[in-house]
Amino acid sequence: MFRLGRRALAAAAACVIAAGAANAQVKELRIGYQPSPIQDASIAMFETWGAKKGIKIVKVPNSYGVYVEKMTASLTSNSDQYDVIWHNDDWGQLWAHLLEPTDDIDALKYAEKWGMDKVVFGNAQGQNTVVPMGQTFSVFFYRSDLVKPEEVPKTLAELVETSKKLQAANKVKFGYVGGMAMNHSWFSWFWSMWGNNCDVLAPPYERDNAKLAANGWKSMLAEPCMKETVEYWWDAINTHKISPRGMPAYDRNEANAIFMGGDAAFTVADSLWWGTFNDPAKSKMAGKIGAARFPLGPNRKEPFAWDDIWGWAIPKSISPERKALTKEMLAAMMVDKEGQMKMFKATGAPPPNTEFWPDIAAADPFMKLLKEAVLDSPNKVRGAYYFPNWPAVHKAFNDTVTKAVTGKREDIAKVLVDGAPLVSKAAQ
Repeated sequence: MFRLGRRALAAAAACVIAAGAANAQVKELRIGYQPSPIQDASIAMFETWGAKKGIKIVKVPNSYGVYVEKMTASLTSNSDQYDVIWHNDDWGQLWAHLLEPTDDIDALKYAEKWGMDKVVFGNAQGQNTVVPMGQTFSVFFYRSDLVKPEEVPKTLAELVETSKKLQAANKVKFGYVGGMAMNHSWFSWFWSMWGNNCDVLAPPYERDNAKLAANGWKSMLAEPCMKETVEYWWDAINTHKISPRGMPAYDRNEANAIFMGGDAAFTVADSLWWGTFNDPAKSKMAGKIGAARFPLGPNRKEPFAWDDIWGWAIPKSISPERKALTKEMLAAMMVDKEGQMKMFKATGAPPPNTEFWPDIAAADPFMKLLKEAVLDSPNKVRGAYYFPNWPAVHKAFNDTVTKAVTGKREDIAKVLVDGAPLVSKAAQ
């Protein structure tokens, strides 16, 4: 018995030594991400932490167009290619079972509860699987050198009227420009749809999967509000000509480039582009940009906002030692006030630690607007749905509205009716 006891103690000691040695051997952490202002600013905080700890931060950029497919393949193959990956509410439920729970990171107590809802990022055991890098939502940007704050369109009809006046005066080539292509639906389709009391699935704004299932995953493509939305954009492109003819194929980068080049008066983009829009090295419109609430359609009177987070996640398949080190790095990022202040200054994205928000708002009018219009708003919309099939639903939706807006106006209703069951089928 004495010998067994000694053997057990020796084995335990060996495990401790082995774990310590393994931890000591972790000299780098690999970050899978999509280059963007907010991700670059967040990774800069990782690099600050890494420099202090003697850990090399290896950045592995991925294209946005293939990001979900590539990361899904890496996660499902139990690869240890990445220690941290960019995580988004769009694919929160798609990956939840493949990610390390993060509830044991104490610094998450500073995160906004709306963005950290476990309906969005929780696994089957109710554990969270994300650490926020910052709040992401869009706002209505406008050329402040052309439009006074009190002149900013408050309705979709006013957006047409104001755009045409500016075009007639040769102030701009286009009134409105925004992304419309798949994975860029938010910047034209979604905000205008939500602003008209419409949504992808019925009832509008509902994100409880049990209620959506009980309603048969009913698509709203065939509803009058969706027909109004598609007709609005068809007219904006073809009749009023306030938007580019090629806009149905635009991604956010193409739309942002037109806006920053001064060829459009209005756009919708993530608030984190505030810094880029006002960067003289990147934008001809630097210092001439304002932001406001979204114009509303005829079916809605109350202002609305959507609010989600971008975050970081840890693949379940990496070693315990690397998981522990990664959590230490993410916890340090959550309390890095200097780094988060730099993030806001560079991007306009509210940082992940909510305790820093009042200080930023007191010194920055843009953050004050974001708090009033979005962060503190009682009328919030979640920017996606939270079931594994959401990417397929999104594609079925975007394929249908793209077909409708690029065809004949008189065919819009039929295209939407034909596409509605495809959305419902994708959800099921």
